[in-house]
Amino acid sequence: MKIAITGGTTGIGAATVKKLLADGHQLTIFDIVKPEITNIDYIKLDLGNPEATLAAAEAAEGPFDALCHIAGIPPRDDNAVACLSINAHNGFAFIEALMPKLVDGAPVVSVASRAGMGWQDNTDMLDKLLAMPVADLPDWVASQDMPPALAYKLSKQAVIYWTQLQVAKTIGKHRFLTVSPAAVSTGIFDDFVKAFGPGVQANLAKVGRAGKPEEVADVITFLISEKASWLNGIDIVIDGGMGALNLKL
Repeated sequence: MKIAITGGTTGIGAATVKKLLADGHQLTIFDIVKPEITNIDYIKLDLGNPEATLAAAEAAEGPFDALCHIAGIPPRDDNAVACLSINAHNGFAFIEALMPKLVDGAPVVSVASRAGMGWQDNTDMLDKLLAMPVADLPDWVASQDMPPALAYKLSKQAVIYWTQLQVAKTIGKHRFLTVSPAAVSTGIFDDFVKAFGPGVQANLAKVGRAGKPEEVADVITFLISEKASWLNGIDIVIDGGMGALNLKL
């Protein structure tokens, strides 16, 4: 398979790249940082820049048999606008721009987050967010006095919701799926601990450890395979049982 993958240089993306290469697939990696491996095609992708985002999709040579959209940023000091623009708006624009270069039936798997749970109860705000031009995000975030952690949560709710909407809009032309990891031991793990506070450590204590990027990569590689050909429009939460352990029985 010829596979496009965003965010393939580090973390979950790098683990996914390693598995896909081991299986003999041909990859094009889109990332702001060039990967050290040499047996792949690389196109610089700056999701912080709408024009550069579309240029990266334009530069790609398809057709692609699958798209793994893994690129994104964690919540950090004063980056609420960036969380929304990079994780949601510009990410969606990239997928839409690349879709004409996907073969019919190609799966599109995006990485959301366990933080995006509860999106079903927030569709009014998500509709407003999705309809909003990127240029309007700074004023909107300021008017909402929105901290980065909340913006991140909203951005990942948007990833799940937008993906669900694509299933209806494309009428079966592609498979659209999301995976929602909880805390994963990557280079941005400390950002999540800082942003979401003691709740992260409490959940980790319940399940014993953080997730491994390879464990999320295993789910992604399964979802783009023929073995998952009847899966469409779903979100898979990868949390080691955190959700179940938080149930009040």
